[in-house]
Amino acid sequence: MQFKYSLKTAVKGLTTHKSRSSLTILGIVIGITSIILVMSLGQGAQNLILSQIKGLGATTVTIIPGKISFGPSTAANTLNDSLKEKDLNLLKNRANVPHAKYVMPMVIGSANAVNGNQIYQTAIFGSGEFIPEIFNIIPDRGYFFTGDDVKSRATVVVIGNKVKNRLFNGDEAVGQKIRIKNNIYKIVGVLPEKGASSSFDDSIFMPYTTAQQYILGTKFYSRIVVDVDSEANIASSVEDIKITLRNSHNITDPDKDDFTVTTAADISKTLGTITDALTAFLVAVAAISLVVGGIGIMNIMLVSVTERTKEIGLRKALGATDKDILTQFLLEATILTATGGVIGILLGSLLSFLISLILRNTLGLDWQFIFPWGGAVLGIVVSGMIGLIFGIYPARQASKKSPMEALRYE
Repeated sequence: MQFKYSLKTAVKGLTTHKSRSSLTILGIVIGITSIILVMSLGQGAQNLILSQIKGLGATTVTIIPGKISFGPSTAANTLNDSLKEKDLNLLKNRANVPHAKYVMPMVIGSANAVNGNQIYQTAIFGSGEFIPEIFNIIPDRGYFFTGDDVKSRATVVVIGNKVKNRLFNGDEAVGQKIRIKNNIYKIVGVLPEKGASSSFDDSIFMPYTTAQQYILGTKFYSRIVVDVDSEANIASSVEDIKITLRNSHNITDPDKDDFTVTTAADISKTLGTITDALTAFLVAVAAISLVVGGIGIMNIMLVSVTERTKEIGLRKALGATDKDILTQFLLEATILTATGGVIGILLGSLLSFLISLILRNTLGLDWQFIFPWGGAVLGIVVSGMIGLIFGIYPARQASKKSPMEALRYE
C-alpha cells in the first residue's frame, strides 16, 4: 500500500469510532492545554512584574541595609541599621558619586490611620521631596511635601487613592486631617489611582524625618535611593556607591559588605529567573498528564488491534505487507495525538485569553495575553512523538499477525 492509501485507511479507521477516538485523546488535550495555560499565564505574570519594576525608574539605584540573599532572611534585613545619616551625606557629595541626580533616604513602616470612626491600617513611607521625580507619582490633587517640610519634620502627608476612599468615603481629602499614632497630620496631596498592581494606592507618604521622629523612633534608614543622570552611568555609579559606603563603614573585604546595591535590571533579572523556574516546574508537572494520555492511547490501540484482527487478516491476504500494517496503525496513533495537541493548543489559548481578560477588567491589572509560540511548537512535537512512541507496540502487534489466523479470529 502506498503511504497515501495508508493515511486514508488510518483516518477512516479513526472516524469509524468517533466517540472512542475522542475519549482516547482526552489525556493529550488536558496535558497540552495545561502546558499552554501555564506558559501563557507565566509569561503574562513575568511581563507584568517586570513592567512594574521598570515603571519605578530605569535609572534608579537602591541601597538596602544588610547583605541580601534572596531567601527567608530577606525580610529581616530591613531591620538592619547599617545605613545612617553619615552615609546619606557622603552619597550626596558629588565628589563621591558624580552622576547622582537625586539622593533620597526612605524609611518604611505601618500604622493605623484614623479619621473620625474610620480606621485603616496602611503602609507608611517616609521619604524625601524628590520621590515624585524618581518614581513618577505626582499627586493629581494637592501637592507633594517640600524640602522645608523634611527639614522641619512637618506633620504633613500625601495619601494613596485607596486610603482616601477608605478614610473619607470618596470625599475630598486635601486639607483634611488624620490621626496616626496620637499625632495629627494634614493631608496636602492625594495620589492618582495606580491600579491593583501598585502598592502606592494603599500607602501614606510623609517626610522621612517625621516618620523617624513620630512613627518609627529610629535614626537609620530602610533604603537610600539614588537616581542616576542616565542609564549609561548606572554601572559606574553602582561602583562609586559601593566604594563610598565601604570607606564609610571601614570595610576592606567586599564579601563583608553590610549593605546591598540593586538596580532595576538586577531585580528584573532575578524575578525573571524565578518566574522562568516556576513556569518550567509547572510545565513539567503538567507534562505528566501527557505520559498518562500516551499510556491510554497505547491501551486503546491494543484493543483496536484485537477488534480489527479480521480486517488485518483480510488486508494481508490481499497483499498488504507487515510494513503497510505497521504504518497504518502508527499513523492512527500519531493522528490521534497530533489532533489532541492541536485541540489542546486552541483550548489552552482560549482559556489563557479569557483569564487575562478577567484579570485586566476585574482586578485592574495591566495583564496582557501572550500566545506561547514555543509552547505551541512543543505541544505539537511532543504530542506527535507520544503517538509514535506509544503507538509502536500496538502497531507491531498488528503487523505480526498471521493472515490465516487473523481471518479465523472470532
